[in-house]
Amino acid sequence: MKGDWKTAKGIFDLFPTAVRLTITPGGDTTLHIATAAKHVHFVEEMVKMMEPEDLELQNKYLNTAFWFAAAAGIVGIAKAMLRKNEILPMIRDYDKMTPLHVAALLGHSEMVWYLYNKTDHEQLNVCDWVKLLNACISTDLYDVAWDISCHHPTLAVERDGNGETALHLLARKPSAFSGGDQIHIWNTFINSISCKRVEHKKNLRPNKSLKLVKHLWQQVIVQPHSEILDLIRSPSPLLLVAAELGNTVFLTELIALYPDLIWEVDNHNRSIFHIAVLHRQENIFNLIYEIGSMKDLIVPYKDENDNNILHLAGRLAPPRQRNIVVGAALQMQRELLWFREVEKMVLPSFRERKNRDGETPWDLFTKEHKDLMKEGEKWMRETAAQSMLVATLIATVVFAAALTVPGGSNQDTGIPVLLRKKSFIIFAVSDAIALFTSLTSILVFLSIVLTSRYADDDFLELLPSRLMFGLITLFISIISMMVTFTATFFLLFSHGVTWAPILVAVFAFLLVTLYFSMQCRLWAHIIRATYCSRLIFRPRKHILY
Repeated sequence: MKGDWKTAKGIFDLFPTAVRLTITPGGDTTLHIATAAKHVHFVEEMVKMMEPEDLELQNKYLNTAFWFAAAAGIVGIAKAMLRKNEILPMIRDYDKMTPLHVAALLGHSEMVWYLYNKTDHEQLNVCDWVKLLNACISTDLYDVAWDISCHHPTLAVERDGNGETALHLLARKPSAFSGGDQIHIWNTFINSISCKRVEHKKNLRPNKSLKLVKHLWQQVIVQPHSEILDLIRSPSPLLLVAAELGNTVFLTELIALYPDLIWEVDNHNRSIFHIAVLHRQENIFNLIYEIGSMKDLIVPYKDENDNNILHLAGRLAPPRQRNIVVGAALQMQRELLWFREVEKMVLPSFRERKNRDGETPWDLFTKEHKDLMKEGEKWMRETAAQSMLVATLIATVVFAAALTVPGGSNQDTGIPVLLRKKSFIIFAVSDAIALFTSLTSILVFLSIVLTSRYADDDFLELLPSRLMFGLITLFISIISMMVTFTATFFLLFSHGVTWAPILVAVFAFLLVTLYFSMQCRLWAHIIRATYCSRLIFRPRKHILY
């Protein structure tokens, strides 16, 4: 395990057969252990002392040392072994998988490409290729999957042991089409407050996963219509799974090449748009504005319990979708926004139509969101109360500072001694701003705590707007207070130690920056929820046709 080749070589020189001996209850040899431990030099030297057939030794799970190299993703070890024995890539394990399959399942891209070119393709059957293709998709190795699908186009309609095709796997991977890189925190903030979503430049270009979907789907749609329907419906309805997960790019590619898919429904008679409403996937829902008069035929669909699409908007969103925004109040606002948007789309009679439980869409909305509404009121009151406490403290401090000016006043005239100093003007102005903004903030937060009705529609704009205004004025008061404090130090130390006020200014700046970084996410969500959320519906450009 330590990789001490010098000691090991001495043992092998005395006992040459030791290179073949099993040293664990699982039947592993020294080569198995060294490979699993990723000791490249140890393995390279040991392979030189072994016969080709020694590398074919398997443990009780039928794993060779080469299998361990594939699982570990160490290409250097694999190359050293392959130079000694070229049939190693075709020795299968207990599950009948080749080292190539193992490397693909574990997502080792470099190893997969190496073994892909070293494995005898003639010895792989259709089942092997299906497993390999699906393994590459599962671990985001789309370049390998693309190459496999190009050389074996019939794999598009082949199913694995679970009855799934490659398209079923891609339907469950919306991240495959949106770019996996982490966005810089500033871009996250811009995206949060922007009314128009900022996208990665790399996402403007067709990526490998998108090319793969197009290629696979082109092989499917040449099949008879009945076989196409069987593929997309079994073992799971891949269109509706994609709609539930918000896999917009995947769906648009399939529908653009085969428009009849727009009529597909699940076992509950719900279309992709009904699923999008139920799971709050606005990008999927927005496709409904691109299908023209077909919208008027699909929207009226009802499920087996007579729930129409507005009833589905009245259901509480899944936690994963609610947590897109912070705070129960903003979550309630988003839920109301969804309901109002769907309400505009349906006929007036649908708004009062009851399901089998005797509930109208609004009745269902009220029942499902009762707890969220209470949580939203509590969150709003607590946030306002805590912020009001801070604003009150600031108002107290800056009011006291205004009465006790730095440097004192002239006993005869009452004029401040340091009045002609620039720092004093800064002190006076910033102190006044801090006082007025903190008092404004207090009044706004008082209105949230004491006078708000917390009716349903108040969560749409009134309450978030007040909270945003209160937080902005509070932030301005904090900045002004720190400027006042810093200006005071410049006045007091103007003829003494000059580094002291500079140090205070630096700490004040850091404090304001820290506060901003802690609050910016909340502000961004409030701004977007209040002023930009309505723009998430009806996108400016068409992406379907």
